[in-house]
Amino acid sequence: MGALQELSSSEELSSFLSSNAFSLVCFSATWCGPCKASKPQLEALAASYESDPNTNVSCGIAYEHNLGDDIQSYRVRAFPTYALFQKSSEVGRVEGVNFEGIKSLVEQYCKAHDFGTGNSLGGGGHEADARAQRLARFGVAASPPPSPAMKEQAEKPSLKDEKMKEAEEVTAVCENNMDVDDKEAAEDKCEQVEMIDPTENLKKEDIETLTNSMGFSEIRAQKGLINGNGSVEGAVEWLLNHQDDDDIDDPIEKVPKDGGAVAQSYKCNECGKILSNMANLELHANKTGHSDFEESTEFKKPLTEEEKAAKILEIKSLLKAKRAEREETEKAENVNREKQRRFMGQEMQKTREEMEIEARKRMAKQRKKEKEDALKERERIRAELEKDRRERAANKGKLTGKLGVDGYNPSAIQYDVNPDGTPVEEDAPAAPKKKAPPSAAKMDEYITKVSSYRAGGDGGNCLKILKAYIGNVVKNPGEPKYKKINMENKAYKTKVKPFLGAKNLLLAIGFAPTDDGTALELTEDADMEVLAQANAKVEAAYEKYMK
Repeated sequence: MGALQELSSSEELSSFLSSNAFSLVCFSATWCGPCKASKPQLEALAASYESDPNTNVSCGIAYEHNLGDDIQSYRVRAFPTYALFQKSSEVGRVEGVNFEGIKSLVEQYCKAHDFGTGNSLGGGGHEADARAQRLARFGVAASPPPSPAMKEQAEKPSLKDEKMKEAEEVTAVCENNMDVDDKEAAEDKCEQVEMIDPTENLKKEDIETLTNSMGFSEIRAQKGLINGNGSVEGAVEWLLNHQDDDDIDDPIEKVPKDGGAVAQSYKCNECGKILSNMANLELHANKTGHSDFEESTEFKKPLTEEEKAAKILEIKSLLKAKRAEREETEKAENVNREKQRRFMGQEMQKTREEMEIEARKRMAKQRKKEKEDALKERERIRAELEKDRRERAANKGKLTGKLGVDGYNPSAIQYDVNPDGTPVEEDAPAAPKKKAPPSAAKMDEYITKVSSYRAGGDGGNCLKILKAYIGNVVKNPGEPKYKKINMENKAYKTKVKPFLGAKNLLLAIGFAPTDDGTALELTEDADMEVLAQANAKVEAAYEKYMK
């Protein structure tokens, strides 16, 4: 015996059942409001059984999410369900929060009784003796032993059964002669459990549909409507699941009017919605995340044929609107994709043309240089020949020098000197024009260049990094760590450095390279207003790019 044990798996539950003579297991759910509300009472009950030497029962609780599909093997139809097992065989159960029913069930099987014939554990006819003793307090004789069908039904106790049993006992007390005080007390109790016929509110046309059109008996039709939420579809489903029950053809008994009303539905305490059955409750819980539910006596009236037709039209209209909205969205997406495809094609064509122009320029420049080099070589050779001619004329046809193996010094050609070795006087080439330093006035131009990179979303990634660099400085002007950008890290090298305009934007708003050239650092005279303007423009460009 032990206090309330949480059973976290099917294997642990099986082991728990097989290791105890009697086991009381609460099948619960974390989303079930009644389960959570009643758990402290269950823990107190388990503790009382643990400290009671005359009660041989161990208590455990198993949640449906831990058992998974294995919970179906225990025939759990509602939460909470309290099942009593003898070893691994179920001997009785209580559905719903009914601790009086649980105590009665445990007392019937797991209590040590003494009726003059010695003490024994569980079963063995003590249920009838205990009931006889309870009725004896009112001076009522014990009823005959129950039939096998009634006994099987009694093994499935519920809140309704307990109320019915109590009503029968009190009714029997009222019908016998007794003291006036006792009779008045019993009459008061009779008034509290006034009985009503559950078939009074059933629709005659629904009964005729089930009997005449579908061939069910009137008793079965009435039971199906009572247990099927008052609809023909629910009745047929219930009858198909219970047509083999031993008590399916037993007469329908009256039920208590006040205080013993049978739960007709479930209510969500978080949003107030009424749910007709457990399947709808689970669907609502999974869809909304609500977990606080309770049983309700409010009957969820089924829709009429006209209401069903109107509901179907409403659903069809909603689906049609959803479909039209989805088609419009897909059409807009297709248009955007086509625009993107055309834009990318134009960009690729433009890039290809620029590359071809650059290639033609390089080839033309190379051909021009080759022509100039050939012309200079001819002029050099002519100068060498003229020099030799003059030397022969001055030395009677002889040359003082010797012709080398390389001819006229082809490996030592110098185009920038005269044949006599003096430098050639030429106009000095114009110094290359220095590029103008980045300016804050050109921020829009730099951002536009970055935004033009569309392939693979490179421009958007670059704008995102720039937005982080500039935004950190604007939001945290006093933080030194945001005033320095490492140009050696991967993010800068792959997402900023390759794109024209990105570095110029940073330089234009106040960043400057460090001495070692590995980072950009914000200068002390940087204008925060310019930084704020740049931050706003980069954010706007990024939002536009991502649309």
